[in-house]
Amino acid sequence: MKFGQVEDPSQIDFTLPKDHSETKKILSRNKKGLENISIGCAKWNKTDLKGFYPKGTKDELTYYATQFNSIELNATFYGMPTPEQVITWAEKTPENFKFFPKITNTVSHFRRLIDVTEPVTQFSTSMMNFGNKLGMVFLQLHDNFKPKDYDRLEKFVKDWPEEIPLAIELRNTEWFTNEEIFNTTCELFEAHHITNIIVDTAGRRDMLHMRLTTPNAFIRYVGANAESDYERLDEWLERLTKWKKEGLRNLYFFVHQNIEKASPLLSAHFIQKMNEEWKTDLKVPEMAPGSTGTLF
Repeated sequence: MKFGQVEDPSQIDFTLPKDHSETKKILSRNKKGLENISIGCAKWNKTDLKGFYPKGTKDELTYYATQFNSIELNATFYGMPTPEQVITWAEKTPENFKFFPKITNTVSHFRRLIDVTEPVTQFSTSMMNFGNKLGMVFLQLHDNFKPKDYDRLEKFVKDWPEEIPLAIELRNTEWFTNEEIFNTTCELFEAHHITNIIVDTAGRRDMLHMRLTTPNAFIRYVGANAESDYERLDEWLERLTKWKKEGLRNLYFFVHQNIEKASPLLSAHFIQKMNEEWKTDLKVPEMAPGSTGTLF
C-alpha cells in the first residue's frame, strides 16, 4: 500500500492525536461491551506475504484462514464478485472467519457515486452470500472526491441497504480541514450507522482523525517498513484499551505495509500484545518454518 508513503519515515511524528471530542460520546452509547475483534492483512497472496506460507501450500486463502480471523478483501475493488465466487471464498474459511470487502471501483472511482443503484445492488446481492462471515463492507472514495460532491455522498449513504454494515474512507484533505463539513459528514454517518474509517499512514496524518461515528473502530494501519512500526502498534493498543473501557463494540484492524513484506510479523506482534493486555486468546499468526521474515 503506497498511499501515504514518504521517503524518510524517521522524519514523521507518528504520535496518535487526541480523540475527537465526540468519540467518547459515541462509545458510551454501547452498553453491550466488546463483541468482536477482527485483525488481519489486506492480501492473502503468496507473492506479497513473503515467508508466511509453508512450502507446498496449495490454497493460500485456506491456509491464511488458519492463522488469521479476518481479511481486508481488496480483490472486490477491481472486479464485481459473483455470488459463486463469494461462496467459494466463504467455504474455504472456518466458521468464525470474517471478510471485509471493498466496494468495487465502478461505484467509487468510475461512476463516483452517480447512478450507482444497479452496481450497488449487484455488489450487495453477492455480499449476502458470505452469510455470517461478512464483517463489514467499505467504500474507499477517490483522493479527488471532495466536499463539493457532498450531495452524492449523502444520497449514497441514505440509499445504502441497511442490512449490510458499511464503513467509509474519505481521502481528500478538504474533508478534514473544513471543520464544518467534517462535522456534517460525521453526523450523516452517525444517523445512518456508518463507520468512519481511520487510516494511519506516514504521509497523510490528516486521515488520523480519531472521530468514531459508531462504537466500531475500523482502522487501516500502514507500516512504513521501519522499526517504528512496532512502537506505533503499541501506541494503538493503548488507545484501543482506552476505547474498550469507554464502550468499544467491535474492533476491525487491518495491517498493511508500504512494501508488503512482513505484515504477518506486525500482526503477530500486535495480537500477542493484545492477548497479554486484554487477556484474549486470539491466534498469533506464525511465519513459515525457516523463514527469516523482516520488515525491510
